[in-house]
Amino acid sequence: MRALQLVEDRRLEQVDIVPPPPPGLGEVTLRIKAVALNHIDVWGWRGMAFAKRKLPLVIGAEASGEIDEVGPGVTGLAPGQLVSIYGARTCGLCRPCREGRDNLCEHVSGVHGFHLDGFAQEKINLPARLLVPAPPGVDAIGAAVAPVTFGTVEHMLFDNAKLEPGETILIHAGGSGIGSAAIQLAKKMGCTVITTVGSNDKIEKAKALGADHVINYREDRFEGVVRKLTKKKGVDVVFEHVGKDTWAGSMFSLKRGGRLVTCGSTSGVSTEINLMMLFQQQLKLLGSFGCRMENMADAMQKMAAGLVKPIIDTEVDFTSIDTALKRMEGRDVFGKIILRID
Repeated sequence: MRALQLVEDRRLEQVDIVPPPPPGLGEVTLRIKAVALNHIDVWGWRGMAFAKRKLPLVIGAEASGEIDEVGPGVTGLAPGQLVSIYGARTCGLCRPCREGRDNLCEHVSGVHGFHLDGFAQEKINLPARLLVPAPPGVDAIGAAVAPVTFGTVEHMLFDNAKLEPGETILIHAGGSGIGSAAIQLAKKMGCTVITTVGSNDKIEKAKALGADHVINYREDRFEGVVRKLTKKKGVDVVFEHVGKDTWAGSMFSLKRGGRLVTCGSTSGVSTEINLMMLFQQQLKLLGSFGCRMENMADAMQKMAAGLVKPIIDTEVDFTSIDTALKRMEGRDVFGKIILRID
């Protein structure tokens, strides 16, 4: 069967691999339908894997699949069912796993597509406990973007930042996958949304998603615009995932007692913090990694209800994956790039 492997830094190859055996106890065989590309795929592609891994490695950290075969001991899932796939191989046994805090697993084996073989292959065997059924009205692309694109945002905004209706939020990189999801989710709950983009052609697209104010950060210092828009008060929440380049401005954009929640560091992993600002303004800095499987289910229910939708930049096949990753590296996208497997 076909698979897309990273064979060395910045070199991907379509290869034929052996299909999986029949599913074992507690497993299902999935036929992969769609893979949603993320910046973690860019990191892995250009060699920024901060943990041991062995090449060649099948890429793809976020995906949906259709159940092909069910192994012994599996209940509640059936062949033909569309599911969203949790991207980390958790143990399922530790206390956080048992309590539904999946992203705090104490014995996680790694992230698929980054440390472990990922989902850019036609079929794969996975533990049934890592699958979240898609509700009626959610298609393969919607299920594919639930784990990272929408699940991450649900966890950031609601589990960690505790975003409330009527608050003002600054969302960085509104044209990114998680940025486009955050704009929709925040606006639907009645927040005032300020977002940043890197080019003027993305401004109207961001407004169409619900952003009240859009700042081209290449032309204006976003923190200055934010202070002006909020009459020098600042925002309640900053949705941060850029890192070093935006960190100081993000803290300056917060109101007294404001919350900054971050899940990424695409512009650099190290930065300085103004400690006096931190304690004098009583700011809260919140780290957020991945999501809980409940976040995936919640996101898909909102998609099914028509409250939010995946924003798709392009759909690609195996032959154009390198071009897609280069576009993501250059931030030349609005929304998600989807790799179709079926």
